[in-house]
Amino acid sequence: MGENANTFRVLPGVRPGLGDRVTRVGDDAGGGKDAAQERSADLNARLEELQELLYAEGRQKVLIVFQALDAGGKDGTIRRVFDGLNPQGVSVASFKAPTDEELAHDFLWRVHRHAPGAGHMTLFNRSHYEDVLVVKVEGLAPADTVERRYGHIAAFEQLLVDEGTTVLKFFLHISRAEQKERFQGRRDDPDRNWKFNPGDLDVRARWDDYMDAYEEAIGRTSTADAPWYVIPADRKWYRDLVISEILVDALEGLDMSYPPAPSGIDEIEIPD
Repeated sequence: MGENANTFRVLPGVRPGLGDRVTRVGDDAGGGKDAAQERSADLNARLEELQELLYAEGRQKVLIVFQALDAGGKDGTIRRVFDGLNPQGVSVASFKAPTDEELAHDFLWRVHRHAPGAGHMTLFNRSHYEDVLVVKVEGLAPADTVERRYGHIAAFEQLLVDEGTTVLKFFLHISRAEQKERFQGRRDDPDRNWKFNPGDLDVRARWDDYMDAYEEAIGRTSTADAPWYVIPADRKWYRDLVISEILVDALEGLDMSYPPAPSGIDEIEIPD
C-alpha cells in the first residue's frame, strides 16, 4: 500500500476526526503544484492502462464512491482523474432525491442496480451514504431506521467485495472558507450561475450537523475490505494527485492479466 493510502485511509472502527484533519496543504505539497500536475498526468496514463486491462480481463470489478459537501469537488475530480478512460468500461451513477418507484423499495435497491459488472469500473457521484447523511440531518427517516442502515451498508459493501468487487470510498474534505469561495465563484460567474443553488445555503447553515453525520458514517463503515479515504480537497491539484495515486496503487494490486490470445493466432493471415 502506498504512502498516501496509509496517510488518508480511515482505520476500521475509528472516527475520522474531521475537525482535526487538514483540508488545505502547503504550496510544496506533492512537490508543488506544477510537479503534482505533471505526476497526475503520468498517473492518468497509467490508470488508462489499468482500466483497459480490467476491461479486457473481464473478471474483476471496481466501485469508487465520492462523497463531499456541496461544492466539494466531486464533478471536477471525476472529470480530471478519469479523463481519457474507455467509456465502454467506465460508468458514472449519481443519486439525487429518490423517485416514487425507488421509495417503494428498500433504500439500497436503486444503488445495487448500478454496481459494476465483471470488467467494469463504476463511479458513484454521491451514493447510498445519502441515506445516513441527508436523511439523518434533515430527519427524513426515524432515528432507529438510520441506525440500522449503517449495518446494512457495511453488509452490502461486504457482499460486493465477496463477489469480486474492489470498493474504494473518498470523502473530499473541504473547509467552510473554501466552500464559501466556491459558492461565491458560482454566483459571480455568469457561465457558472447554473451551478449555484440557493438551497445549498440551507445545508451550509447546518455545517456542524453534516460534519457530525459524516464522522458517524465514515467511522462506522470504513472497513478493511471497503475503506474510506479522507482527502484534503481545498487545493484541487493536490486532491487529484492523491486520489490518482491511491487508485493506481489499488488497481496494480489486483494482479490482473490479459486473457490468452485465440488458439493458432500466429498462423492466421489477414486477407487483403
